[in-house]
Order: sequence, then C-alpha cells, then structure tokens
Amino acid sequence: MTVAVYAGSFDPITNGHLDIAVRASKIFDKLIIGIYRSPAGKTVLFDTKDRVAMAKKATKDFPNIEVRPFSGMVVDFAKKIGAQTMVRGLRMSTDFEREFEMALMNKKLCPELELVCLMTSLRYQFLSSSLLKEVASLGGDIESLVPEYVAKALRKKLVNKK
Repeated sequence: MTVAVYAGSFDPITNGHLDIAVRASKIFDKLIIGIYRSPAGKTVLFDTKDRVAMAKKATKDFPNIEVRPFSGMVVDFAKKIGAQTMVRGLRMSTDFEREFEMALMNKKLCPELELVCLMTSLRYQFLSSSLLKEVASLGGDIESLVPEYVAKALRKKLVNKK
C-alpha cells in the first residue's frame, strides 16, 4: 500500500488545501493529512483539536484520507505512519524556492522519503491561510475559499478576538 503524508498547519483548512488533498488521494492508496500541533515560527488562530476536526469534516467523503495531529519533524511523522511519499502544494515561484529548500533538507534527513509536488489549481493560486485570515478579519467575503463551517468558525473566532 502506498501511503503519502500531506503536512501543514492548516490554520484553517482552505479549498486550496482540499484541492491538493483530494487530487493526492487519487494517486495514493492512503493520504494522511498531518496537522502540526505547534508549527515552528507560527502563531495559530485555531487550536489543534479544531484544526483536526475541520480537516476531518472536510475530507469525510474520502475514505482513503485520514487526518492526524503530530509534533516534531514531518520526516519522523512520515516514518511513524509508514509513508513513502510527502505531498506538497505549489502556488507560485516563491513556494517553489521554499519547497525546494525543504525537500533537500528532508532528503538529507530521510533519503527514502520521496516528494511529490502538485500545482495548485488556478482558482486557488493566490490563496493562503494567512491571507484568508486577513481578509476575514477585515470583513471580506471568504465563502468561496473555504467550506461553509470553516467560514463560520473563522468569523466567530475573529469576532471573539476583537
């Protein structure tokens, strides 16, 4: 069985993330979405429990997608779950540079782990969780960018933060 891991903070999960996950689930026997408990250098808006719950709800119709929280290095998580491949989404050239650096480091740390990068669909090229949160905090329309329950949770979280 070919197992792949798609790791990130998913704070919150967006339609761009889901696009990559669903497409990857068609390539691999099992896709495990790994949600960093505390991503290095990032402050998260949603706690791990909420991010995992949103991702599980978003992928409930895909039986070969699992969602699991993890800590530490993604290569260690990949070994633990038996993943042979890491999936990453690429939006633009700046993503490529960062992903290339990470790929080389991950290859050094875990030579047997392969990397597959999927180009984000055109309609999500601009979308990031950070930009999404900024637009939502300013009252912008995010309905077409995330599942409906994520939009509601985001609005609620941002109202409570003010």
